[in-house]
Amino acid sequence: MGAGPVDQRRPALPRLRHRRHHPGRPGRDWLTSTLDQNSNSSLDGAGQQLERQTVGWLRELFGLGPEHRGALVSGATMSNTVGLAIAREWLGEQLGVSVADAGTAALGRVRVLSGSPHSSIAKALSMLGLGRAALVPVPTLPGREAVDPAALERALRESPGPCVVVANAGTVNTVDFDDLRALAGLRQRHDFWLHTDAAFGGFAALAPEHAALVAGLDASDSVCVDLHKWLNVPYDSAVQFTRRPDLQARVFQNSAAYLGPLGENPDLVHLTPENSRRLRALATWFALRAYGRDGHRDIVERCVTAARTLGRAVADTPGLRLLAPVRLNVVCFTLAEPGSADGPAPERLAALADRMSADAFLTPTRYAGVPALRAAFSNWRTVNADVEQVIRALRNAVAAEG
Repeated sequence: MGAGPVDQRRPALPRLRHRRHHPGRPGRDWLTSTLDQNSNSSLDGAGQQLERQTVGWLRELFGLGPEHRGALVSGATMSNTVGLAIAREWLGEQLGVSVADAGTAALGRVRVLSGSPHSSIAKALSMLGLGRAALVPVPTLPGREAVDPAALERALRESPGPCVVVANAGTVNTVDFDDLRALAGLRQRHDFWLHTDAAFGGFAALAPEHAALVAGLDASDSVCVDLHKWLNVPYDSAVQFTRRPDLQARVFQNSAAYLGPLGENPDLVHLTPENSRRLRALATWFALRAYGRDGHRDIVERCVTAARTLGRAVADTPGLRLLAPVRLNVVCFTLAEPGSADGPAPERLAALADRMSADAFLTPTRYAGVPALRAAFSNWRTVNADVEQVIRALRNAVAAEG
């Protein structure tokens, strides 16, 4: 996997190795805790190099080019926050000011356009001082969670100045994908920063059958991917990428005598909100080194197959209604309510999930205004027997409901 000068000695990712234990799981995390080092500064040069190598592997895993640089952060919320913080600085650059120095008041009104943004986007805007009101919803395609490119262009045309577009590469409820190539094409006519939330949908790049879903991801100015999902490393693991590491360092630079200068490859302390953190790259490095591209593609494909199997079972089970096609690894469904557009009471769905909680974990949600349940597959150990167990438990719970 190619990268910049600091990555030239990085070993290539191996083929799939069969292991009884996932190398990113507790053992490697315990090693991180045992080392107990702050990997954010050049005082721990090995930690810096390990993270840069790991980020370089991830960059190519998701089909991004060498111009994308990044760092590991605590989760998808922080990855989105960092991406939007860089976008905020870019907005200031368009106006000839540095928001990092002058504050958000220098920007005036900010517009952040998105079709089906994750809840962490509004949270990030609140933390960044841009405000939740900056988030402007854009119509989605009929029956979809993907943004309507024509509607987005109308919103861009109405925008009084440069703005931010948040694209989705895998929505929470139905794993729907915005047309990233179409969105990137809009920049030929409009001025905006493109941030793509690919928290778990980015992993579609690993499977040839699904890679087209993330075609155009490389055109994003910033990208969020959550490694806790399909990479199966412990919580507190996500990665952020950006094409503008210079703006990233301008936002997060930290001045102290014991820290290294910014330079071409600034210390990690200059790239994220934290001044100190554990060596979270270690578990990710081990997972990538052990399984490589082929191993993680196998995990993705098995989970997608599991979701499709469950989706067919839901569609074939009287009393259940599949709310959206199974596009990747999530099955979104509800109890059938003939003649009712509102769907079942949330309490009934909670009771259904509770009845099968010993065999499967389902999360409540709401899709197109209808209370629903969501089954998401991402665990590296998932096999056909697990899916059959979920199907039996679901059908038994539905029978008990009747």
